[in-house]
Order: sequence, then structure tokens, then C-alpha cells
Amino acid sequence: MRLYDTAKQAVVPFEPGPEVLLYTCGITPYDATHLGHAAAFVAYDVLQRRLRDLGHTTKCVRNVTDVDDSILAKARELGVHYLDLAAAETARFDDDMIALDMLPSFSEPRATSAIADIRGFIGMVLDKGYAYEAGGAVYFDVSKWDRFGEISGYDEATMLAYAEERGGFPDDPNKRNKLDFILWQPSLEGEPAWESMWGPGRPGWHIECSALAMRELGTTIDLHGGGSDLIFPHHECEAAQSEAATGETFVRHWMHQAMVRMDGEKMSKSLGNLVFVSDLRKTYDTRAIRLAVVSHHYRHEWEWSDQLMPDSQARLETWLATGNGAGALEEVRAALDNDLDTPAAVAAIDAAVAAGQGVSEAAMLLGVDVLAARKP
Repeated sequence: MRLYDTAKQAVVPFEPGPEVLLYTCGITPYDATHLGHAAAFVAYDVLQRRLRDLGHTTKCVRNVTDVDDSILAKARELGVHYLDLAAAETARFDDDMIALDMLPSFSEPRATSAIADIRGFIGMVLDKGYAYEAGGAVYFDVSKWDRFGEISGYDEATMLAYAEERGGFPDDPNKRNKLDFILWQPSLEGEPAWESMWGPGRPGWHIECSALAMRELGTTIDLHGGGSDLIFPHHECEAAQSEAATGETFVRHWMHQAMVRMDGEKMSKSLGNLVFVSDLRKTYDTRAIRLAVVSHHYRHEWEWSDQLMPDSQARLETWLATGNGAGALEEVRAALDNDLDTPAAVAAIDAAVAAGQGVSEAAMLLGVDVLAARKP
């Protein structure tokens, strides 16, 4: 299998051991699952299906960020406790994932379950000399980490622009350097707070994933995934603080899902230009939702259109008519081994269907069970 590695900026061999350790950044549960979420998680699901088909076992951890700026703001807006909001939206998300036939995660740890781990982790980074305290907060000092930027490959101007856009607060007066990032921050009035040796507060966003990944999978994982909007600052900061703390490689392979767009902009909660999986489920078979996603390559941005779901439903109906069989199986395996080329896999199955072959085995590699009854 060959996959694009974001840090290497090339398609390279992906050669893990018998057990493959994967971590994918999950949801911040303050709204329902949209098609952009589905695209990311379907990609890592198909990856796992092919790895298991190759004889590997997989352990995929998908976190839940149940405390951060966005969920706290949404909870205030709704007048509810942030953990009640997180629990309700996580349940809705899990229901969508089950409906989409996702392989179960090895674990789905919540950020609030790891406060003790996070405090210990921050202590390690401080002890190694890569962090400093200022204004009641703890910051990572990027000037001490000469490999900062190696995951994204971005220059300083680009990193500063993304930090400004994505909650990095480069103009925070307590920072020594504009790109320094928070490990621990004082809680504002009304926000949750935990005691620490740096004063009461809550963890920064990036430290949560490092602590959870290491607690669940160990200091080095085979593949880390997430949307391409997480490359910087989130994954860049994760890598820096993790390797600063342990002195070991944090991630062997970085894989990122391209954005799904709507009306020319990326589909996102902040912009409100969303197509919700729960809404699509009311009209379409959930296998058609998967087909809508896998008809696009995970590394290529694509635009939502109203015709996408009717076309995908029609394609599904032709697949369902073929029944059991191994048509296109080897072609689909080859396509997935070529940087998870799901559009080529779909085309191979289409050709087998046109030739009257059963395609159940090949379709299952894409997570589409053509032998099951309709899936709402």
C-alpha cells in the first residue's frame, strides 16, 4: 500500500506491522454530523477495511473534544451545561456513524477524561525546557523546537495567517513568540476549571489530542488522520509538543482528508453551510451517502451539489441488483493500495456491474453492503 504523507509531501509506502495504530481527530460535539465529517471518517474507515483485508489488525482511536472554546461558547448560547451539550451531540454523531456502517473505534476518549494525563504531559514539556509560564498560562516555546513547521511545510507567514484564522491568537501579549501555543490556560468566569500547579484552568486544544493518543496507543502511532484544516496549527503543534515531551517519533505517517465545499466555501460549522447526515438519512439509503463520499478522492477538494445524492442512490440500485460475487475485487484492492483511490475502485465496480458480475466482496471494501436490506 502507498499513501500520501503530508509531512513528506509525497506518496510513499505505508508498511506498518501486523497491528496498525491509528488516531483520527474526532468531533467537537456542539452540532450534528455534516458531510465534511462523514468524508473524513469514511476515508479512514475504508483504509482500515483494506488493512484488515491485507491481514492486519487495526486499532483506531477517535477522540471527542468535549471542552474547548467552541463548545463552551455554544453551551453559553443555548443556556445548557457544556457536558450535557457534548453528551447529546456525541450520541447523535455515534448514531450517524452506526448508520453509515463505520467500523467501531477501538476507543472514543473524551478530553475531559484525560485532565490528569494532560497535567502530567505539560509537566514533562516544562521539565524538558520547551515551555514557559506567563499570565497564569503555560505556552510551548516554538523557538526551542527547530523542527516546527515540518509537518505542514508552511512558511512563517502562512503559519501566522492560519494561527490568526484558526484560534491560535498570535497577538496574545503573554507570548514570547507569535506562534507559541497554549498548553494550559486560565478559565474565564463561568468556564470549567481544574486545579493545577499553574493555577486553576483548562487545557489547550492541541495538548488534549497528544495526551489521548499516547494514553490509548503509546508514544508512537502508525498513522494520524484528520481534515486538512487541522494540519496547522493543530497537528503541527501536536507533533512538536509530543516529541518534545518523549524524545520519540510521535507519528510515522500523516494523512489528511481534503475539504468538502458548498457554495465555494469549505463546509464548516462556523460558516453554517452544512449538509447534515441526519437530514440525508431521511431520504436516502445510508449506503448511497457512503457512495457519494467515496466517488471523490480523499485528497481532492470537492463541491456539494444537489444532484450528488440522486446519482449515488441510482448507482447503489445498480449495485444492489447484482447480488453476491467477487467481481472487481482485485481491481478494487489495487485501487485502494494506490493512495486509497476510491473513485477508481467505484469505476471498477461499475464496470463489473455492467458486465453482469456480482460485486458484494469488492463493495464491502468500500463499506457498502449490497446484500443487506435498505439502510435508513
